[in-house]
Amino acid sequence: MTPSSPSSVSPDHRSGSVDVVLPCLDEAAALPWVLARIPAGWRAIVVDNGSTDGSAEVARGLGATVVHEPRRGFGAACHAGLLAADADIVCFCDCDASLDPALLTPFVRAVHDGDSDLVLGRRRPEGRGAWPPHARLGNLALARMLRRRTGLRLHDLGPLRAARRTDLLGLGLTDRRSGYPLQMVVRAADAGWRVEEREVPYRPRTGRSKVTGTWRGTWHAVRDMRTVLRQPPLMPRTEETAR
Repeated sequence: MTPSSPSSVSPDHRSGSVDVVLPCLDEAAALPWVLARIPAGWRAIVVDNGSTDGSAEVARGLGATVVHEPRRGFGAACHAGLLAADADIVCFCDCDASLDPALLTPFVRAVHDGDSDLVLGRRRPEGRGAWPPHARLGNLALARMLRRRTGLRLHDLGPLRAARRTDLLGLGLTDRRSGYPLQMVVRAADAGWRVEEREVPYRPRTGRSKVTGTWRGTWHAVRDMRTVLRQPPLMPRTEETAR
């Protein structure tokens, strides 16, 4: 699949608009800061993945679109947000205040102008505890495996990213766990996308990480991603079959 050109936007989409998908599991304390940093005119889609702290109510009260995804898993939440989006360009950002969604502005510009098909944030930790050593080591190992699998010389598989909605759907992403972000990059590389990364500051998160906050969580994430790397190249499907 060749990614869409800037002028090839379907008329049933909000041409020139941006949706930001925010997977959320018990992030009520972080939501006010995160949603306040969404650029003006963009839509925040908070995907509640089974929160028990009132995250959905907080998000809705702050003007976000709330989607409920009962299947637990980072990928399940991300993909539910992608399916709920209708903007030309879709961004992804963690909902724990570790990343500033305002930093997505140049990402979107690069995609919109046709300079890149997928832009990823390369995290630069700021502040003590921003990126635990075990999580950083796991990320480094995966980046090296990704390079061997695809040839992409990336340094990070971070969650801050932007691409065109129809192109993302065309990748036919199937992982619904921690491997979702990696599968997106692998299939984009297999499809010949122009993938770039840009440095972004990475702050200590609000609350405790559900994935990389422990060695066990990190191991499960690495295991999911190694499974993705072992998958053979797959011809991306169309938007209709991605559903």
